[in-house]
Amino acid sequence: MASTDTTTTEDAAVKDAAQDLAGLEAGLDALDAVRVSRTPVRQVLAQKVLPPVAAVALVLIVWQILIWAKVTDDYKLPSPTQVWDEVSNAWAQGTLLGYIWTSISRGLFGFLLALVIGTPLGLLVARVKVVRAAIGPVLSGLQSLPSVAWVPPAVLWLGLNDKMMYAVILLGAVPSIANGLVAGVDQIPPLHLRAGQTLGATGLRGTWHIVLPASLPGYLAGLKQGWAFSWRSLMAAEIIASSPDLGVGLGQLLEQGRETSSMSTVFLAIFLILIVGIAIDLLIFSPLERWVLRSRGLLVKN
Repeated sequence: MASTDTTTTEDAAVKDAAQDLAGLEAGLDALDAVRVSRTPVRQVLAQKVLPPVAAVALVLIVWQILIWAKVTDDYKLPSPTQVWDEVSNAWAQGTLLGYIWTSISRGLFGFLLALVIGTPLGLLVARVKVVRAAIGPVLSGLQSLPSVAWVPPAVLWLGLNDKMMYAVILLGAVPSIANGLVAGVDQIPPLHLRAGQTLGATGLRGTWHIVLPASLPGYLAGLKQGWAFSWRSLMAAEIIASSPDLGVGLGQLLEQGRETSSMSTVFLAIFLILIVGIAIDLLIFSPLERWVLRSRGLLVKN
């Protein structure tokens, strides 16, 4: 009788385990069955395009209301039409795209240099304890140092040329990229590293196949911050250091507006700097961020 009860209990346990396994398989099948459909154009317009357009329209309306209310003198706060006239004049003279391209080309090239230098530096700091103890605090200190502080010594060392601009960009962006990668490496579960070593992924192979992919979220955050520092450093350098040999970028345009007391030119330069920063984020970093999240199952379109 006792043997029969034991057999019945074992059968029930096996049946429950089978049911749990079947439920687990059904859940996994449901996850695999998630269908990724193309988002309708109307939904994209409503969710992505309409909100920023409405925000810009609201800013323009408030701006025009302040002009009508005469809250300050006209030379201190130009109207939207005056700023638009500056845009039209710069476009008609063929200088508008030149202003933008001069700064963008410097900023992107300087950021790529910072990427080439900051990535191996971040890996070295993250993986070698002695290097981390020696250089880690220096990188954190450099990251907190305002980029504008590097402009005077860079001018004295390198002169008024593009090398000075790139030096300021590197000093502003490299610490952010390196620290972002260090933070990403620190967040890798040790189990992943041990599994990679067990499979033979050691040295450079382990860095390429295990460390870099696993540290992508922190690394990408460092890249975004590095670009922000690159762009800000470049604008500070262009505002302070001006020379005919450097051409006219957005920073120089902003400084020209200050020198001529033309607030419409100042507003034009500010808007262009803002638009370029937003465009780089939307065209480069936002797609990268979505790709990283989607590859980790954190962003799924139903």
